[in-house]
Amino acid sequence: MSTKKIGIVVGSLRKESFSKKIAANMAELFPEGFETEFIAIDKLDMYDQDLDDENRPPAAWTSFREQLGQYDAFMFVTPEYNRSVPAVLKNALDVGSRPYGQNKWGGKPGAVVSVSPGAISGFGAHHHLRQVLVFLDIYTMQQPEAYIGNVANILDSEGKVTNEGTLDFLKLIVNSFVDWINKTSN
Repeated sequence: MSTKKIGIVVGSLRKESFSKKIAANMAELFPEGFETEFIAIDKLDMYDQDLDDENRPPAAWTSFREQLGQYDAFMFVTPEYNRSVPAVLKNALDVGSRPYGQNKWGGKPGAVVSVSPGAISGFGAHHHLRQVLVFLDIYTMQQPEAYIGNVANILDSEGKVTNEGTLDFLKLIVNSFVDWINKTSN
């Protein structure tokens, strides 16, 4: 079996982001045969179709699009900003899906994890992101739905998950995603 490469996209740029910490915890749970890598989205210029239409995309877009082609699947871990996804994440999705007809995300399995210090667990962001992923033809895992709430209470000072129930849930998400990848990969 060849190694499957999983790209992890975190929707927060904050240095001490809860989403980054949860994503790092999850990355360690993938079994042998699966390699995870964080995909940086912080250097992408805002998407402007004119730059593609005039064949002068920024170098960051070009390298990002090439990078996306290296992955077998994507895991999106996001906070919620104003009941939706952060602009930086939506921009990355737009850059990777354009120019029209050259979508680098499509046809690959994906998973969504929303993270929040509140009890609602990023519900709005989670569902808005799923809506975009459907259009981008990402085969998004349906179950288990991954909402991580009250995140500030489950991490230690080094960013490790301390709550056993949450750790078991993260393992379930990763194992289910591995199964999903195996079912939907070409």
